[in-house]
Amino acid sequence: MVWKKTVTGSALRGSIAAICGIAFLLFGYDQGVLGAVIGLPSFRDEFNNPDSILEGIIASFYDLGCFFGAIVAFMTADRWGRKGSVAWGSWIMVVGTILQTSSTEKIQMTISRVLTGIGNGINTVNVPIWQAESFKSQNRGAMLVIQSALIALGHPLSTFMGLASQQADPSSFAWRWPIAFQGFFLIIILIGLPFLPESPRWLMQHDRVEEATVVFAALEGKTATVNDPKIIRERDMVMASVQRERELGEATWSEVFTEGPNRNISRVLLGAGPYMFNQWSGINSLAYFLPITFERNIGLSTQLSLIISGILGVQYFLVSWLPYFFIERAGRRLVMILSSAGCSICMIVIVITLKINTVASNWVFVAMCFLFFDIFSWGILPVSWMYASEIMPLRTRNKGVAIGVGSHWLSNFAIVFFTPDAIKNLGPNLYIIWAVFNASFVPITYFFYPETARRSLEDMDEIFLNERFGITRCRKPGPRKIEGVDSDSELEKTPYGGKDGNNTAQQVGAFMT
Repeated sequence: MVWKKTVTGSALRGSIAAICGIAFLLFGYDQGVLGAVIGLPSFRDEFNNPDSILEGIIASFYDLGCFFGAIVAFMTADRWGRKGSVAWGSWIMVVGTILQTSSTEKIQMTISRVLTGIGNGINTVNVPIWQAESFKSQNRGAMLVIQSALIALGHPLSTFMGLASQQADPSSFAWRWPIAFQGFFLIIILIGLPFLPESPRWLMQHDRVEEATVVFAALEGKTATVNDPKIIRERDMVMASVQRERELGEATWSEVFTEGPNRNISRVLLGAGPYMFNQWSGINSLAYFLPITFERNIGLSTQLSLIISGILGVQYFLVSWLPYFFIERAGRRLVMILSSAGCSICMIVIVITLKINTVASNWVFVAMCFLFFDIFSWGILPVSWMYASEIMPLRTRNKGVAIGVGSHWLSNFAIVFFTPDAIKNLGPNLYIIWAVFNASFVPITYFFYPETARRSLEDMDEIFLNERFGITRCRKPGPRKIEGVDSDSELEKTPYGGKDGNNTAQQVGAFMT
């Protein structure tokens, strides 16, 4: 796809963020749409009243497809590019959506969900990378918080779509329309992509230096030109990073899983961690099946369960914007630690309320579900989708992020597959598992995860070069922009932000890109 310089500056950055945001909105919608329709009589009649095992298969095979999609991205996205990969992923989702909507047999629904998942898996690898490589470090975290909020918006949108179409029961339109609505988001993505540029860092990696420089200038704004010192400095910095990685040779599969001077396996493991924290927090044990969770755990009607699920989703969306105001200041580590601790406490209370099993305790269970989603959205959700793309070196970034996303989807598959049967057989004890996992994330994050907030992608290379695998010393965000100092100018290079991670004006990290 050929990009023409039609918009620049904030308009261009906003356009990239909008398309990435719609991709994330679709991701959230897909996670909730089956849960919104699986309890409808028309759906259950169409597929011969599936039991809990078949429910798990139909729901979870979408996630299995997402895992395979991440593997496809792992193998191809360095060749297709970030934007090109999103286009391929979206077209695959179009085909999968058509097949899902027209399903009349269980096997067709299952296979079409795998196909849709493959497309979404490709997109969830490439969208965060494309955005991370197109924005400056002081904007990167905030923009990814917005995308996380849009994932949250997808949940109530699918729930209310299911609630509205419920009025068409017993017609199959009641469940076909919410599934078909995925196509609306895909049309917007496919129309918007040709008007947006490829990642400038990917262009530099493929020796398209002039094109990359034009993109850097366009992202900077109307007054910027390819000859501006700021643009030249940014281009040269990325070029130096690319050259340094080329000196080590072409990235291979085996290199990704070895330590080496770039500490690749350390970064892969650390990058995959937050993706797995996301899933093993128990969020999708609730989110995928929220209406039937309320039905089967506390005996609410289908309609009331859908209404409460929709209201919860709206609140989830609204509160998920809050990290926009503090995630760069507080940093990734602190919000992850506090969010994990809070989610663990919520799960403990959920277990207690379900074991008491009174009318009052059942409504406390509902309240704890609301609170769990809120606390999850303040830390685990945004950090899980930004961290891997912030720590991987350029040459192996696509492969490293793909492994992280693959671990996310494989975990998601396992959780969603077993959840319907677990609700039936384990009851409240299911939530004890999630409480323990969430509690374990606190010490893991504190001891092993370096802080990435307000640090450029190139700064993180230096941090990993100066740390061995193990307990991190980089525990605080990078320096804030100093009044009167160009944040893109090269200052004294101290990627740790000063002694023991303290940020001082005298010890400022270089190249806030």
